[in-house]
Amino acid sequence: SLILLSFFLFNCCAFDLLDRPLNFIQLGYKYGYTVEELIVITEDGYILKLFHILNKKRIKTPILLMHGISDSSDTWITRGNNSLALTLAGKGYDVWAGNCRGNKYSRKHIYLDPNTDNAFWDFSFQEFGYYDLSAIIDTILHITGDEKINAIGHSQGNTIFYVLGSTRPEYNNKINLLIALAPICFLQNVQPPLSTLINASPAIDRLAKFLNIVEVLGDKSLIVNILRNFCPTPIIGYKTCILGTIFPIAGDDIEEFEPSFVRTFFNHFPVGVSEKDLIHYAQVSLRRKFANYDYGTEVNLQMYNLTEPPEYNLNAVTMKISLLYGVNDKLSTVEDVAILRGKLPNVVKYVLIPRKKMNHIDFVEGLHMEEYLFPYIFDSLNENN
Repeated sequence: SLILLSFFLFNCCAFDLLDRPLNFIQLGYKYGYTVEELIVITEDGYILKLFHILNKKRIKTPILLMHGISDSSDTWITRGNNSLALTLAGKGYDVWAGNCRGNKYSRKHIYLDPNTDNAFWDFSFQEFGYYDLSAIIDTILHITGDEKINAIGHSQGNTIFYVLGSTRPEYNNKINLLIALAPICFLQNVQPPLSTLINASPAIDRLAKFLNIVEVLGDKSLIVNILRNFCPTPIIGYKTCILGTIFPIAGDDIEEFEPSFVRTFFNHFPVGVSEKDLIHYAQVSLRRKFANYDYGTEVNLQMYNLTEPPEYNLNAVTMKISLLYGVNDKLSTVEDVAILRGKLPNVVKYVLIPRKKMNHIDFVEGLHMEEYLFPYIFDSLNENN
């Protein structure tokens, strides 16, 4: 009972043990950029924050950056002037950074309360792609007057483009190029400890429903605030949080995740995800199919008029896509990216980053990204301008 109580408290309740870290606008200002905040309201009533780096140098097509799971737009700027967002801005790109429903920037709805209405959390990457991404793209195109955007997604931030392109195929024509960093679509070849958690996910899902847990790793939850206090502590914090937790899941790369960066990292990650989103990914792995959420036979019949959830039609995702992946990435494995490549009809670039230690985090927050990653990103952009 003590374990169940701890699980409930860690994931449901709001605490504030630390001063708040800088937000995206403040980070931009810190490094010499002005950022504007826009509000995007989706068809189903979610209120999202979209950030735009104001750029007098703008000479390029708008480029949208989309974050990964339990992450936010901050991931693109926490490395300061060495981060991708500010490197792009410095080269004249019109940079936009989106946020999906449920994270710290998009935890609002026109009538649902995330703290009291479980219905608020009834979403997964299906809704991120179908509702959030479409609304964000339309907002950017409306403001800029452009007909297309370029996009860069990390992890789940590219999964949602596959959802959008397959469920709303008209949006393929609004995207000039998607650069998929550490692509996530199939999860057939992940190894322990992640595969162990995936295998246990049906039991975890039942426990979460019993405890009425719908939000996991919320920005103000007790467990996240404990992480923000404990993980930056010298030696023991790094060993426990990075060497013992992050690296076994994402792949180890000590050179690119230095101890002095730990506080910054945990100030901005994790920042909230729905339990349903995590379970949806587990289903994709267990069923070995990139498909809609599986509610069980009865509800599937009501939702889809099918006993099993329909697969996403990746052949309908006709936008140009560059796939950039790492050999040491334990989430986006070489084998799973190869499966994805075989399913997508318009892969224009397929690059295994030469760095032997390239893990899942290096794609957005590696210390020396400008050396081993950015050249491939700019090659893709220049070749598909």
